[in-house]
Amino acid sequence: MKNITIVADSNIASLDEFFNPSMLGQASEQSVNIVKVAGRDINAQLLADLQPDVLLIRSVTPVGEALLADNQSVQFVGSATIGTDHVDQDYLAMRHITFANAAGCSKHSVAQYVLSAILTLRPQYWQQSMTLGIIGLGNIGSTLADYASDLGWQLLGYDPLLPPSTINNASLEQVLSQSDVISLHVPLTDEQTASAQNASINHATRHLINTEALAMMPVQTMLINSARGPVIHASDIEADMARTGRQVVLDVFEHEPQIADGLLSKLAIATPHIAGYTVEGKLRGTQIIYDALCEKLAVIPTQSMQALLPLNMFLWSELKTHPERLLKFYDIMQDDAALRSKAIDGQVKGADFDGLRGDYHLRREWQF
Repeated sequence: MKNITIVADSNIASLDEFFNPSMLGQASEQSVNIVKVAGRDINAQLLADLQPDVLLIRSVTPVGEALLADNQSVQFVGSATIGTDHVDQDYLAMRHITFANAAGCSKHSVAQYVLSAILTLRPQYWQQSMTLGIIGLGNIGSTLADYASDLGWQLLGYDPLLPPSTINNASLEQVLSQSDVISLHVPLTDEQTASAQNASINHATRHLINTEALAMMPVQTMLINSARGPVIHASDIEADMARTGRQVVLDVFEHEPQIADGLLSKLAIATPHIAGYTVEGKLRGTQIIYDALCEKLAVIPTQSMQALLPLNMFLWSELKTHPERLLKFYDIMQDDAALRSKAIDGQVKGADFDGLRGDYHLRREWQF
């Protein structure tokens, strides 16, 4: 690449600090041009017009043939997010386009979001043991399990794609029927996926939580989804809440960025897809795709997120000792109130939902 053009989701943290001419080395004659665009505005026409070398995205930009068919210049796609369901990796491989995502970048951020939701709604669990069910034990689910263990909670974990372990210790039916709180941490999949135990079982996660699954859950079981919206069937969960009064926490929604009529008012906590939105999580996501691009370009990385991090005094050990300080660490109800303030006739418009995400004041991770 002589001169590098980058099209990037403007919601990626510290783009200018990471992706600038200095990343190519002080003696390089190459230049780096960054075009920042709202993620939902990155489309096929834009890429055909700009013919960028690099595309940097987050979860709201679907990447595949529909986006790239008229573009012959993109050589690298980086997603500053954990999930990859929005990227057609087979198509990228066929086009010989390098892909990188930020696996694990916000695992502590999301785990701490879940803890905040649980302990805000049920503060007795600071001192009282309970059973936490975790569906999906990848980077985030396993990190949440570490926090649960540190609090002395019992754990039921289910992940059919991983071998049995001390945390992958239950069936889906056991998690659904025996947990006080269930937290979802699965990717969004529609097709059969091979597992370590049985390759013939369909492990699709779309509408994993539906009327049938909800019927297995005691009415007092809290449900939290910070994974992907369509993992929960929106109309089924709305009907369940109307019938049972179940406490449900949603950071993601099936029809995101719109929130359907009637759903918002029934939720115990609702937030605009910001569970992973911490200073550390965002910078870590940028760092990972920056390092991957440097590797692609065969240059030595010159930027580190540590140089961009302000001092962090939020210690998990302090919060465990002084649980009354939870609001100082993260007041999740402020994010809930911000989302509800955008509701008109019970519905939040997509532009308002995205606006809350774009203008979000990043919180800090707690040092574990």
